[in-house]
Amino acid sequence: MHINDFDFELPESLIAQHPPEVRGSSRLLAAWQQQALQDLHFADISQFFEAGDVLVMNDTKVIKARLFGQKQSGGKIEVLVERVINDHEVWAHIRSSKSPKQNAVLLFGDEQAIMRERKGELFVLDFPGDKTVWEVLEEQGHMPLPPYIERADDADDDERYQTVYAAHDGAVAAPTAGLHFTPELMQALQDKGVSIHYVTLHVGAGTFQPVRVDNIADHHMHSERFWVAQSVVDAINTAHAAGKKVWGVGTTSMRALESAALSGELQAGSGDTDIFITPGFEFKVIDRLITNFHLPKSTLMMLVSAFHGYDEIMALYQHAIAHQYRFFSYGDAMVLTRKA
Repeated sequence: MHINDFDFELPESLIAQHPPEVRGSSRLLAAWQQQALQDLHFADISQFFEAGDVLVMNDTKVIKARLFGQKQSGGKIEVLVERVINDHEVWAHIRSSKSPKQNAVLLFGDEQAIMRERKGELFVLDFPGDKTVWEVLEEQGHMPLPPYIERADDADDDERYQTVYAAHDGAVAAPTAGLHFTPELMQALQDKGVSIHYVTLHVGAGTFQPVRVDNIADHHMHSERFWVAQSVVDAINTAHAAGKKVWGVGTTSMRALESAALSGELQAGSGDTDIFITPGFEFKVIDRLITNFHLPKSTLMMLVSAFHGYDEIMALYQHAIAHQYRFFSYGDAMVLTRKA
């Protein structure tokens, strides 16, 4: 398929620049099986669950991955950490007038880093001080809001660009479908007999990188680290054996689980995944998907088209635009069923 097959006109006014005033108060567009589209509120999502269903969430935690500083020579730099390798080393994107040379010293307040080498588009940075990378990021870093949010991060983002169940540091972008969930809603689902489980996939900055090829088959995905526990595998297998549904909260939960099932059978474990889900993909795990609205021509548009059907998704997006849904990370949500 051609990249332009996944394009659509989106008014800038529909790109959410702030989260809703109250977490969980977003709208929900339900594309439920063969029924007509339903315009709902996110709290209404519980009506679609049945006792025995499994809900899988990504419990990654967004780190303050954006650093502003300067080279020792004086030029300003902006660093976006892509992956923390250990307590003193990261792989990062760097924006500056000129790329730093090997062994260049970068200054961030009272802290410094040394550029050790290049890894493709990424820079290997070493933080040699007494403080760990985690401490430097917490003290000097900023929440890495997506490029389409045209403002600086503020204190509100420290809470709202994070799910209420975030547990494991490592993401540089939020698993945004999870931002709608509140403890109260999660408890209500559990009271209904829904089993909630967690996987971890540390979302990388590559999620915002544009597809630069015309034929989507030529695109190579960025790699992200994921973990799937045996308890999650057991819960999913039990649900499917009983005829119940497995729900993914967000495309990252889906990518983790479908990556763990690429052998043909869902298996526990961890690793790096560069899975690229496009129309024609054979889903083995996820039956229902809760997700936000995605960028035109993005790999996530291709993923939801593969899951729910290309024609159905394009019609759904036109409905969302016509009905003034809010788009992207701080926007509204949709619930999709897998096309048979």
